[in-house]
Amino acid sequence: MSETFDAIIIGAGQAGPPLAGRLTGAGLSVAVIERHLIGGTCVNTGCIPTKTLVASARTAHVVRRAADFGVTTGPIGVDMGAVKARKDAVSGESRSGVESWLDGMVGCTVIRGHARFVGPHEVEVDGRRLAAPRIFINVGGRALIPDMPGVKDVPVLTNTGILGLDSVPEHLVVVGGSYIGLEFAQMYRRFGARVIVVEKGPRLIAREDEDVSAAVREILEDEGIAVRVGAECIRFAPHADGVAVGISCEEGAPEVVGSHVLLAVGRRPNTDDLGLEVAGIEMDARGYIRVDDQLRTSVDGVWAMGDCNGRGAFTHTAYNDFEIVAANLLDGVDRKVTDRIDTYALFIDPPLGRVGMGEAQAREKGHRVRVANGP
Repeated sequence: MSETFDAIIIGAGQAGPPLAGRLTGAGLSVAVIERHLIGGTCVNTGCIPTKTLVASARTAHVVRRAADFGVTTGPIGVDMGAVKARKDAVSGESRSGVESWLDGMVGCTVIRGHARFVGPHEVEVDGRRLAAPRIFINVGGRALIPDMPGVKDVPVLTNTGILGLDSVPEHLVVVGGSYIGLEFAQMYRRFGARVIVVEKGPRLIAREDEDVSAAVREILEDEGIAVRVGAECIRFAPHADGVAVGISCEEGAPEVVGSHVLLAVGRRPNTDDLGLEVAGIEMDARGYIRVDDQLRTSVDGVWAMGDCNGRGAFTHTAYNDFEIVAANLLDGVDRKVTDRIDTYALFIDPPLGRVGMGEAQAREKGHRVRVANGP
């Protein structure tokens, strides 16, 4: 016998809790299922903890430059244990806030455990069956660890694992020259580590225009971060000093040895253990749930929001997914994913902000483009 609700939300990331608030506010009974940490990636392993670390790293950088501004200081040190403790406290406070909100929400039942579909509108959580005419999937994503040569033979960090460090690496090798990798590269350089960024492509953050990519590389290299691009064959092997990373580049040494290696080469959705095939919910070749412009899946009455639908990879796109779903269901409007303008930031220092298409993207779409440049 299944427990019945008006709606079930699987995952308590950036879209799930506010949707629970809107649905319960409309008088519906809602079950929110979370297998791990309330708050999802942003609160626990993404925006909040990493930007807390960015703030600590920037403080260290500014203090080191104090003499440039006529300010004298003593020796500068970084207590990574204290930095980590501050990060944990900020993240924990945010998570507790979301937990308290959900626990105190009238009409909302929070269930801890792993949900799997046993039918189009029915899930099971540790032997407990729940059914609802509306189900919303908000299960997020995790770091991708591709099957690179030797990757299983050495210790590697992901964006989650590196947050657990309570000491500064002697030499950090960042494999992946995109948004996550570059933020960690600069912050750990400012904490005092030697850092090298290894990127398979011909330039950093290939999604950006070439002049933007070049400017970001210059910023990082000016702080002493080594950058290697065009690394077509990246491989790993144990080494007495840590991990040897093989790099087949046109220029430079064919191998670099790091005390720590961070893999930041992409994300994958948390959809491989949900039983989606049992419910008949379609996915693409990479495991992302297929959705239409209103975030409806192939099964009527089931929606997918946030990173698991492949229609955005940021906290604010997940939140906007909630806004779209809630407005269409409860407000009688017609909002679509394709109506939103992409906005995001790369939190190096100075940060990179983007709104809408870049120049190359605009030209690819056939637009006439007027360009203005400022220093």
